[in-house]
Amino acid sequence: MSFGANTTNWINYIGLDPLSIDFLQKLGLSLMIGILIGIEREHRRASKKIFIGVRTFALACMIGMIAAFTSELIGIGILIVTAVFFAFLCAIVAYATNILYEQTGITSPIALFCTFLLGILVSLGHFLFAIVSGVVLTFLLIEKKPLHSFAKHLSDNEIKNAVQFLAVAFILYPIMPDETFFGVVNPRSAILIVVLVSLISFFSYIFLKKFGARGGISYSGLLGGFVNSEATTGALSSMSKDRPILIDATYTGILLSNTAMLTRNLVIALIVDPSGRFALLMLPPQLVIILASSVIALTKKRSFDTTSETLQINSPFALGPAFKFGAGFTIILGIAKIANDAAGPIGIYAMALGGFVSSAAVTVSMASLAVNGSISFATAAQAAVLASIVSTAAKLLLIKISGSNEQLIRSRNTFVMLALIGAVALAIWSYYMRYGLF
Repeated sequence: MSFGANTTNWINYIGLDPLSIDFLQKLGLSLMIGILIGIEREHRRASKKIFIGVRTFALACMIGMIAAFTSELIGIGILIVTAVFFAFLCAIVAYATNILYEQTGITSPIALFCTFLLGILVSLGHFLFAIVSGVVLTFLLIEKKPLHSFAKHLSDNEIKNAVQFLAVAFILYPIMPDETFFGVVNPRSAILIVVLVSLISFFSYIFLKKFGARGGISYSGLLGGFVNSEATTGALSSMSKDRPILIDATYTGILLSNTAMLTRNLVIALIVDPSGRFALLMLPPQLVIILASSVIALTKKRSFDTTSETLQINSPFALGPAFKFGAGFTIILGIAKIANDAAGPIGIYAMALGGFVSSAAVTVSMASLAVNGSISFATAAQAAVLASIVSTAAKLLLIKISGSNEQLIRSRNTFVMLALIGAVALAIWSYYMRYGLF
């Protein structure tokens, strides 16, 4: 692997052989990676005494590269000796930091040894791996306080859920059979979709947990919609029932929650069908509803939209909800296949009623059927958008169950209008698809 033909041609012009060119390229890259990580460590001198800075990290990465490069010429022994030396050096730094100077932490010596290993990756020609790992390592070092703060506020149950979820992602997923059963269900693909959708929800959950209360109800509603729009709607409606003064604020939060749900469905469509065809066919009518919902929410947003309360939404890494989602879209997938065989597109459109429970599950099911060729992409996209419209209208039922009559009256016209706008947009878009645009 090289950095480019022009660079190679220029170095060839001054008379260097290919081995020297390769060495210089790798030396330069290892130097840059070491400096990147070292700059962050050097920055810590302002708040904490450190023993290894930018020069040490740059040298560590370069030495790792040189040792691995040399080992290919004179034997593996030089690399082993160098690795033992750096391990011993890192142990000395950790001892000095924690015992002699009575500070706490071993982040810097561990980061130094990782930087040494990145130099070895560079020597082996894995440039992309080394660069990405260097950027990730630097990010972890920079984000010390936010990561500590987040970990501090995690409950024992949330940590347990995360461990269980990782077990599903990295143990159960690889051993599942990668074949389609009954022409519909692929167990490995199903678990992968559950993992990816849960990751979207998890990142939203992180921001909601850390910034939700400070950002106000509207902000919480938006983030909560990416996690679970039904749970968010119920929580906000219940909040307005207990504190009527928050009706306007929770109304805006519910609208933004619905907007987030519609946006998330488009992202899910891209996850299931990376080609983008399914998402593209969903986009026009879905975008119309998103824009309408966003405009209404922004025009109704109140300046007093702040609260010290947080939404009580379960962690998206809990296995129960994750497997319920997986079971839900698998069941919808099977029923939709049967409905399509029995009634054609009409049977597929009927499956959009699943939006009352989970429009995301319907979206996944429709995309899966389209990708494996069971139904057309156009029919699948129409059904997925219809499920989003059904889910939008279903928010009124959730408000009626969880909220006050005032909240229901406040929201009724808006959500009916959004459902109608979506239905009209879908009808127009379906007409254009039917008569030759797609």
